[in-house]
Amino acid sequence: MVAAKELMTSPAKCVKEQDSVQVAAQLMKDLQVGMLPICGKDDRLAGTITDRDIVINAVADGVVISSTKVADYAQGKPVTIGADDSIEEAIRTMQEHQVRRLPVIDGHTLVGMLAQADIARYYDEQSTGSLVEGISQD
Repeated sequence: MVAAKELMTSPAKCVKEQDSVQVAAQLMKDLQVGMLPICGKDDRLAGTITDRDIVINAVADGVVISSTKVADYAQGKPVTIGADDSIEEAIRTMQEHQVRRLPVIDGHTLVGMLAQADIARYYDEQSTGSLVEGISQD
């Protein structure tokens, strides 16, 4: 069994709840990623923010991104996977929740990020196609 921790990107960079949306956007640009975890004051995962959240929910609404906090865009309890959970469990979770990226936690600690692309690099073409199809359903 291959575990999430074997394919994830680690360490995961996160933005703090009090950071601005502009800080999150700059970090996404620097890291070349489309999603960042949001960590609370206790360094526990408080949510996530995506490039889409920034464009559709902040920029399009005309908010001042340099003074708007990422906490305003944390979307409820984030969908996560445990570091020791299998890749098959990660795939089921991605498909069930229609997400392409999962924060990987060990206990309450954020230890990495597992993306659809990480799994695709591991699986053969047919399995990768099934993964993408399952995540891309309405």
